[in-house]
Amino acid sequence: MYINPYVYLFIPLACALPGKIDAEGDDLVSEKLSTSTPAADRDTSEPSSSSSNLATETKYEWNSNGYVIFCPCMGRFGNQADHYLGAIAFAKAIGRILVLPPWRTYRNVGFNEWFKVEPLQEYLPVILAEDFMKQLAPKYWPPGKRSGWCWQSQQSGTTTCDMKEGNPFGPFWDGLDVDFDDYVVYHISYDDYEIDQWKTRYPPDKYPVMAFKGAPARFPILEKHRHLHKYLQWSDTIMEEAYEYINRTFPGQKYVGIHLRNEVDWERACEHAEGEKTYMASTQCFAAHAGKTVTKKMCLPSKEEVLRLTKNVVISTRAKHVYVATDKNPMIAELEEHLKSQKVKVHHLDPWLPQLDLAILGQADHFIGNCISSFSAFVKRERDAKNKPTSFWGFS
Repeated sequence: MYINPYVYLFIPLACALPGKIDAEGDDLVSEKLSTSTPAADRDTSEPSSSSSNLATETKYEWNSNGYVIFCPCMGRFGNQADHYLGAIAFAKAIGRILVLPPWRTYRNVGFNEWFKVEPLQEYLPVILAEDFMKQLAPKYWPPGKRSGWCWQSQQSGTTTCDMKEGNPFGPFWDGLDVDFDDYVVYHISYDDYEIDQWKTRYPPDKYPVMAFKGAPARFPILEKHRHLHKYLQWSDTIMEEAYEYINRTFPGQKYVGIHLRNEVDWERACEHAEGEKTYMASTQCFAAHAGKTVTKKMCLPSKEEVLRLTKNVVISTRAKHVYVATDKNPMIAELEEHLKSQKVKVHHLDPWLPQLDLAILGQADHFIGNCISSFSAFVKRERDAKNKPTSFWGFS
């Protein structure tokens, strides 16, 4: 049976209120212990100011290989990051330049506000969406010649894409000042076996810009694409703030980072997890064909499980601090009482920007995450790229 490659597993991102950005990684309607890295070996120096996050100011020339842009509009940040990496792989596979779209919160957040552009340029040619719209689109993708792309089943007979219907789709494209004049409805997937069809059916001389309604990628991220996270490197702005907190709070000392998901909506989502071969981001712990199934303990660990695994990791790493990132209850009192004999301090920042939680967790001597969460999955991929250890509730 043919699988819809454009299945929307998630309700579009709700419009979060300005102030603290709501980016805890997972949308809720779909989503080994080892030797730690010594604190002395952790890079806690602040990034050099000579390393710029911004694309070099230059006049861009049109590339005849064509361009890909998409709306990262499925879910909150953790899910958007999964889709982003898949889209990077897709653009690379079909030989096009990737127009780096802004991240979507209650507003469009330029890619380079949170991440560096230069590392991605080592893998494929890219251009910031803002630069593309300002320097290239007026001449080569002008109003009147802008087509929106979407998957539809052949049986549906649909010939339009509703590119800007609802939030976040409308506000996303409005933020780039894009309206669509026509549509390209396709019926092929993003899988490797159909990549050649993309090249032959949609040559860049006839279709110079592919503007997708959503990411041309599957969720959760395919295992073969996880390594691409090494090109997704935090901006200097993000890392400067993260290092300032790390150096002030854990000065030269080891810390364990943990991610707790325990708010009400997550509890409800976890009621459906038991026995599933895959559930949200569970493939980061084991593949669907591994003969294992998801448990509720993995999705919503008990207080006893959190205390047990945290203590085991603290003892094995000889850490003096535990850093908690959470969507509700950081369990500070419970953890401090349980770790009293280890003389461990427990910290919870609750930053204005959840990406700071991610950056701090990424630098921890050991990280304990949630198998089901794409927020945890982001941290896991970053740490894998740096050979840093990770454990999981109900699994490790």
